[in-house]
Amino acid sequence: MTDAGVPEPSDQLAGYTIGVTAARRREELGTALERRGARVLYGPAIRIMPLEDDAELLAATQRCLAEPVDIVVATTGIGFRGWLDAAETWDLADPLISALAGATILARGPKARGAVRAGGLRESWSPDSESSAEVLDYVLGHHDVTGARVVVQLHGEPLPDLVDGLRRAGADVIQIPVYRWVPPDDEQPLRRLIDAVAAGGVDALTFTSAPAATNFLRTAMQLGRLDALAEMRERMLVVAVGPVTAAPLEHAAIPAVLPSRARLGALVREVVEQLPGRRSSIVRVGDRTLEVRGHGVLVDGSFVPLTAAGMALMRELSSRPGHVFSREALLKALPSDGADGHALDTAIGRLRSSLGDPDLIATVVKRGYRLALDPV
Repeated sequence: MTDAGVPEPSDQLAGYTIGVTAARRREELGTALERRGARVLYGPAIRIMPLEDDAELLAATQRCLAEPVDIVVATTGIGFRGWLDAAETWDLADPLISALAGATILARGPKARGAVRAGGLRESWSPDSESSAEVLDYVLGHHDVTGARVVVQLHGEPLPDLVDGLRRAGADVIQIPVYRWVPPDDEQPLRRLIDAVAAGGVDALTFTSAPAATNFLRTAMQLGRLDALAEMRERMLVVAVGPVTAAPLEHAAIPAVLPSRARLGALVREVVEQLPGRRSSIVRVGDRTLEVRGHGVLVDGSFVPLTAAGMALMRELSSRPGHVFSREALLKALPSDGADGHALDTAIGRLRSSLGDPDLIATVVKRGYRLALDPV
């Protein structure tokens, strides 16, 4: 649904294949993409392990209660809520909230800010960029942290730049490891997604956490799929929910598009707005329009799915509308290595039938076939 309550067009992403690497809320994200017509491939890159019974988390919480805390940095909404939930299981929620209420609370982004307020607390500052570097600059620019007790809630991985920067400035840093990211129990979906990316079968790849991006890249490297990374750099649309999530991708020289707000809905809208311009080609003749997408064609705005052979021929023919492609060239474009002349004629016939207008693909006697269209 749109913000106004109007149903989204179901063909916005028709013909595109989109990879979802999220562990949390993957069904919500995938359903939103499918509702707009996309084919979704799930490959969870991580698994979240809550630490309600973790001795390290309990010990860190007890340190917060032992002496007054000066500054608290909440980095993620799920992490801060998880910390308060874990404290509840130990009957420490009330003392913990009282201890935090006496400190200066900094929330790194809107989700962390929301979790702080939901806990009955109030942040004094939150950066626009959701950047740990900006948090560090703010703390050092507004506080003398020499001897100060600073609590940093982690978000699945260490935050060495923030923690080390605070310690170099003289702070006593208490790290709160609320949950950990670990590889998924079953890595086969992730490996299949990486293989599909390498084969060019994925039009867009979405990331909703920095650890998922990190482990996706790490797994691709372990599998030797440098071709997957090349595909991400050169041809695919890669979308990260925010700058923190995008950081591992940027470090690997993979450009990522970011939505205006770090929200799943905004991420989906970014895919809808960006993908057609990145992964489609349009050809027209008169008032007929064909938009060639990942695994199908929009014919005058109506989506037509195609077989692998039909899609291969459509990409080849539409690459130079009106150009005559020899039978030999089109045979090479077919996905089957053993394709012969009969297989080509059959695939052309099925493509014509799918498009609903046999005149769109013209036979040039003794030469081959051409898409009988003029370029836009």
